[in-house]
Amino acid sequence: MTMKPNCLPIRDDRRTKSLWRAPGKAASRSGKSSGQAMLELCLILPVLLLLILGTIELGRAAYFEIEVSDAARAGALYAAQSMADAVDGAGILQAVQKNAQDLSLTNANLNLPPLVCVCPGSASVTTGTCPGGGCTNPQVYVTVNTSYSLSPLFQYPGLPATFPLHGSSIMPVRQQ
Repeated sequence: MTMKPNCLPIRDDRRTKSLWRAPGKAASRSGKSSGQAMLELCLILPVLLLLILGTIELGRAAYFEIEVSDAARAGALYAAQSMADAVDGAGILQAVQKNAQDLSLTNANLNLPPLVCVCPGSASVTTGTCPGGGCTNPQVYVTVNTSYSLSPLFQYPGLPATFPLHGSSIMPVRQQ
């Protein structure tokens, strides 16, 4: 066996070439620390699972919040077509339900406040029967509010069993 200067042989096998290591470096670790990686995995795995579940729950909440808001917007778009549609609660509810098919929005989840009339050029605002308030061409606004109770996939200690989600949209009614 030939020796290279300042190098020590660590293995000599006739089938393979010799491997050399620098002086002062230890040979490979013994098998005593082979369970360290398993222990570290067992310690960090619950934390990683909680982070993944939290990310999934946050994504679900964001998705359903968007669905509730879009459903309110769809109802307001339907109601803004004409004065007859603005007071058609069944038609507004149908538009809301068609837009939010992933949610179970019922009549109790749809809140239709009275119409709001604003007289152009003044600050007078009336609610309820429009036109009113003493002006000839009031601008009429319709408001659609939706709500949904989101249940998380798992019950977490310290968090409520359901999370209320709300959507709201205000649009001017097209005058015909």
